[in-house]
Amino acid sequence: MPAPLDRAPLRADCARCAALCCVGLAFQASADFAIDKPAGTPCVNLLPDSRCGIHDRLRENGFAGCVTYDCFGAGQRVTQETFGGRPAPGMFAALEVVRQLHELLWYLADARERPATRPLHAALGKAAAATERLAAGDPEALRTLDVAAHRTEVNALLLRASALVRAAHRGPDRRGADLIGRDLRKARLRGADLRGAYLIGADLRGVDLREADLIGADLRGADLRAADLTGALFLTQSQAQSARGDASTRLPTTLLRPTHWTAERV
Repeated sequence: MPAPLDRAPLRADCARCAALCCVGLAFQASADFAIDKPAGTPCVNLLPDSRCGIHDRLRENGFAGCVTYDCFGAGQRVTQETFGGRPAPGMFAALEVVRQLHELLWYLADARERPATRPLHAALGKAAAATERLAAGDPEALRTLDVAAHRTEVNALLLRASALVRAAHRGPDRRGADLIGRDLRKARLRGADLRGAYLIGADLRGVDLREADLIGADLRGADLRAADLTGALFLTQSQAQSARGDASTRLPTTLLRPTHWTAERV
């Protein structure tokens, strides 16, 4: 097995960022955001020191979308490395590009750490190195980068890795399926292909999701109480933050247990 890729740079460190997401991103009043905010305009909750004035009570104040957003460490990288700690034009555009590259690095790290993907370890390592080089580019290189083309190339490799990991369980193919609000408690989903599936509000209590491919799956409001997600493929912190869980929900060791999950067990 190759040495695990360092995921520390892929975790957000808001203290080293210039509040890029709080200023650069746009959002509309919805279940996730209490207000409208155009891109490039500071959020009304942003303090002069670039910290959030309601960070410890975002959900209670109608900003659940802020809790679930994850820059994968792109914020501090763009602030400190790409622009040397100095605000400058192009920072917000660079954030979106580096965020996508860091997200790919997260998926590549996950795939490369799987014993089942041994035949692809060299290719996965090469793809990670290439993605890292792109993320380290200067502002002009990031501005002109065809990030969509790179994502397509890496995704082809991730699909191969997913097939290897899920081969032992032959889970169902529910890629892109509309499973909104469905009761899936009796569904056999271990090793399932749930890429891009709409699982908003789905009842997944007690479901075995080990080795399931969850890349891009929408888990907003999904009930994951007592579910087993250890070994789930490509699961991110953002997806966990958007779902509901409890003390008996099992997560991969790479993720933190969301603070809003209940301490009780189903």
